[in-house]
Amino acid sequence: MATHKLLSHLCFIFLFFLHLISGNAEIRLNYYSQSCPNAEAIVKQQVINLYNEHGNTAVSWIRTLFHDCMVKSCDASILLETINGIQSEKTSTRNIGMRNFKYINTIKDALEASCPMTVSCADIVALAARDGVVMLGGPRIEMKTGRKDSKGSHAAEIDSFIPNHNDTTLFVLSRFQSIGIDVEGTVALLGAHSVGRVHCLNIVDRLYPTVDPTLDPSYAEYLKRRCPHRQPDPDAVEYARNDLQTPMILDNMYYKNIMNNKGLLLVDQQLVSNPATSSFVEKMAADNSYFHDQFAKALLTLSENNPTSEEEGEVRKDCRFVNRN
Repeated sequence: MATHKLLSHLCFIFLFFLHLISGNAEIRLNYYSQSCPNAEAIVKQQVINLYNEHGNTAVSWIRTLFHDCMVKSCDASILLETINGIQSEKTSTRNIGMRNFKYINTIKDALEASCPMTVSCADIVALAARDGVVMLGGPRIEMKTGRKDSKGSHAAEIDSFIPNHNDTTLFVLSRFQSIGIDVEGTVALLGAHSVGRVHCLNIVDRLYPTVDPTLDPSYAEYLKRRCPHRQPDPDAVEYARNDLQTPMILDNMYYKNIMNNKGLLLVDQQLVSNPATSSFVEKMAADNSYFHDQFAKALLTLSENNPTSEEEGEVRKDCRFVNRN
């Protein structure tokens, strides 16, 4: 019995110290309270300024967080450009339509002017998403900070982490579950499709050569007007809005739409027909506050996915490039 207790005690100590040296130990609320007290206020003001100049930036911040954090870590790897042996994650087909990265540098420049080499680009991505949600009428989320930036790209691994727009619901759920987000949280996070727009490349398979029978006919006609080409140019401005009623408000209209066969992507529409997700769709369609609560919880979990430790990462001076040694 004594030996068993000793082994249990030693195991506890080992796990405790393992936790201390992990990246998670570095993330906490108000991480910059001493090193850069105005950091979060600076990010918030920049997000407001950019929203007033370019409203769609608020949508971009949410998408950037998702596309960054789903791939191994919330480490700003998605911001890296192709240079010096690094292949940018932006070149992946899973990231088609992503934009406004240049304005991350606007936020970074404001922070560098106040607190040089202090606030990571990964934290900028997280905080900008938090403040962008508020600008879109969504809930205020208290996010931890202290993330470090990656020293490399994960471009080769994107397809293994980010679900495709036509993947099965089961596969999508498994991808989210792998980072700790349950079925309810997955349905809530997909509600981010309530805002913004989608490139026609991700839609045309539901329109050509024949229209997906699960699409409302009038909605299908709208989509065909927006996406008239079977093979859209990925560099062309060919998009359709996710939500025609409240396109720039993060609300439960997304769920009402998919219940009326007006889901923009196949992954959206399948939430209604799958018994594992359909009840959550109905609940969120009926209660916007419930949707906001679940969205906030899921986004928080996403934002804390596998943070990079101080030993493995860095605070980039320019979010587009790793620091020179």
